Amino acid sequence: MTERSRMQPSYSGTLSKTRPKRLDAVKVKQTELILFTTQLSVMLDSGVVLSDALDAIGEQAEREGFKAVIESLADAVKNGECFSKALAEHPRIFNPMFISMVKASEASGKMPEMLTVLTDYLTFESETRKRIKGALTYPFIMALMAVAATGTLMFFVLPRFMKIYEAKGAALPRLTRILVGFSGILGNFNAMTGIITTLIALSAALYYWAKTPSGRRVIDFIKIRLPVVGTMFIDTVVTRSMRIMATMVNTGVKLLDSIEVIQDSCENYYFQRLWVTVDEKIRDGYQLSESIQLSPSSELISPSIIQMLRAGEKSGKIGEVCDKVSIFYEKKLEASIKNVMALIEPLMITILGGIIGTIAIALLLPVFKISSVIAH
Repeated sequence: MTERSRMQPSYSGTLSKTRPKRLDAVKVKQTELILFTTQLSVMLDSGVVLSDALDAIGEQAEREGFKAVIESLADAVKNGECFSKALAEHPRIFNPMFISMVKASEASGKMPEMLTVLTDYLTFESETRKRIKGALTYPFIMALMAVAATGTLMFFVLPRFMKIYEAKGAALPRLTRILVGFSGILGNFNAMTGIITTLIALSAALYYWAKTPSGRRVIDFIKIRLPVVGTMFIDTVVTRSMRIMATMVNTGVKLLDSIEVIQDSCENYYFQRLWVTVDEKIRDGYQLSESIQLSPSSELISPSIIQMLRAGEKSGKIGEVCDKVSIFYEKKLEASIKNVMALIEPLMITILGGIIGTIAIALLLPVFKISSVIAH
């Protein structure tokens, strides 16, 4: 199996030929997906048949789009389709990690337990996103205020000052002349149209380049190498990976199956390469800890984690060790988010203060000569 095919598992089924096109565009909120997974887990654990559980959940769904998706899942199961293949027909709602975990539960016969794991995982992901968004709210508001302040200075204050300077025929300082020239560009429709068109073209080119294998590798490398922010990203992925491995192994899923699910949960190329190598090494007879050390991306996993995994292998408690690692890294992730917040705030204040201060100085420099200007 090639690396590309293992990184991007696909599921083929007969549903794609008959699926209504309107379901392709359905989008589901994270809260709706969590509720769906929770309800399905509870009902299956209570002994309800999968198709009946889907029918009941579909009847309770509030949004018509998601209701139609659930009904299509129920119809597929009633027609003898595997639940994981039915889910794969809706990739915009159920990601590869979700599908892989359901597929693993079908093989182990522990779907209720696995759906409970999925619920915990989705809830953790949702809370992590909220924490990160919360950390970025303050810098975003500051940026908006800075744009508003800069725009006010450039488009309202500067023109009034220029009328005074031009009327007196004063020679402006170089910094003020630069600011005036920049203001002129901003006020020139043709120039701004060209600049905006160029920026849109560059953004589109960057977007499509990021979709290519080489572009993805570069972007993913930057993600894990950025100071402070890279640490937060790595902590997020490691926490997710260890949590998935712990819960799956503890519910009786094979280690190799859990590693395949982890591959699907990692969107970063270098983390995927790490787990692909781990999968290959374990199949060759190596232990989990040894496989991580032999991976070309082994630096993404700290030596302390590898030592803990080695101890878990010796004691036969690899699931418990992974669970402890995930708890530790969850706390570390919270600290990383705080560190990012602590870095962003002074950085934003410095940058924005520098921009606004430079504009203010450029406006006030000629005022220092106002007496000589008025004397002429």
